[in-house]
Amino acid sequence: MTLKYSEKPLFVNARATAQDSPGRRPYHPNEGLENLLELNTQFVVVADDHAIVRRSMVEMLSTMDRVDVVAEVGDGLGAIAAVKRHQPSLLLLDAAMPLARGIEVFSECRRWSPDTAVILLTGFTSPAFLTDWIQSGVNGILLKTCELEEMRQGIEVVLAGGHFLAGQVRSLINSELARKPLTLREHQVLTLIVSGDRNKAIGEKLCISAKTVEKHRATIMQKFGVHSISELMITALRQGLLDDWHQL
Repeated sequence: MTLKYSEKPLFVNARATAQDSPGRRPYHPNEGLENLLELNTQFVVVADDHAIVRRSMVEMLSTMDRVDVVAEVGDGLGAIAAVKRHQPSLLLLDAAMPLARGIEVFSECRRWSPDTAVILLTGFTSPAFLTDWIQSGVNGILLKTCELEEMRQGIEVVLAGGHFLAGQVRSLINSELARKPLTLREHQVLTLIVSGDRNKAIGEKLCISAKTVEKHRATIMQKFGVHSISELMITALRQGLLDDWHQL
């Protein structure tokens, strides 16, 4: 997008008056500064079907510098419309709303305003549910039970271009992984997969059939809740499961 800059200076002589420029609004000494501040403002849409949650989020956001809530909506279609209209920096999105589910709103948000970051604001604590949202590419996940300071921190991180998972979200996902440890054979298959070996080569190295390798691959990805090799590698690295991959 090419910005069109005005040929008129942002700051003018303080002695200028409405009489000096007939038909124009009176000069305001801070007008240029206000314009600059507006350019740096982060616009936010809050979408939740519970009014008390919306009001709490709006009140918190009002205390943050350079943050302006441009819309608060209570259903999925309203959220989509607000994102299309305002093209906000951030959408705070409830997972379950009337008229359109959170994941549908997220998809439409990516379609109509791809630069808008999205933080899921949810009360659901199912590890599978949270993992699905992480894999969707959402920028952050906050639980409605989070302390306000953690919510504020998460919003600041995402507005700065980062990703954020609430502490409890990380704990829930890690606990789920811990309940599904890999067997020795699955760990061997995993390390060879991320090394770039195909099923046939892995089978030859481990003296098992390619079909058995494929079964192990499917089980590993199911345990980790991932759907691609890149996701598998990232998850395994985070869990410290590939520290000794070069030894196999």
